[in-house]
Amino acid sequence: MRALKLTAALALFPLAGCANAPAPEAAFQDAPLKIERFLAGRTHAEGVFRNTLTGSERKLTATLNGKWNGRTLVLAEDFVFADGARDRKTWRLTKLPDGTWTGTREDVIGTATGVQDGKSFRLSYEADLTSQGSATVVRFDDVLTQTAPNVVLNRAVVSKFGVKVGEITLTIRR
Repeated sequence: MRALKLTAALALFPLAGCANAPAPEAAFQDAPLKIERFLAGRTHAEGVFRNTLTGSERKLTATLNGKWNGRTLVLAEDFVFADGARDRKTWRLTKLPDGTWTGTREDVIGTATGVQDGKSFRLSYEADLTSQGSATVVRFDDVLTQTAPNVVLNRAVVSKFGVKVGEITLTIRR
C-alpha cells in the first residue's frame, strides 16, 4: 500500500507546478483599473452574449473609440454580431469629484452609475432594448477587470425583474 501511495505521489509531482495560476505582471497587479486611460483611443473587443433561459449564444466583435477630456470619457462602440447585424452605442461617462462615475447612452434609462471596486470597475444601469417595436427593459451589472497590461475582461449580468436572463463576456484588447 505504501508503495502505491509513493508511486501516485511521484506521478503527480510534475503537475504540482501547474496548479497555480500565473501571477499577474507587477505593472497592474495591485493597481485599480483606470477606465479613462485604458479605453481612451482605439480598442477591440470580442465576446458572446449567453441567454441563460434558452442556452442560446450570440457572438460579437466590437471596435471601441474613446476620448477622455479630463472629466468625461466619450466611448463609441461599433458592434458586429455573428449573424451580420450591426449596432452603435455611445457612452458618455463622467467622473465625479468623489471618484464615482455617472453615464448615459442612447438606450440607457436614467443614469448609469459606476464605482471603482478594488482592482475592478463596476457599472450598473437599465437599458431599453426595443426590438421590432417591442420594448424590453433589462438591468446590466458590468464588472471590468484588467487581466493583463493590454487586456480588460468585461463580465455583465443581464436581468429582468431581478431574474438573470443573460450574461455577456467581452474581452477588450488595446
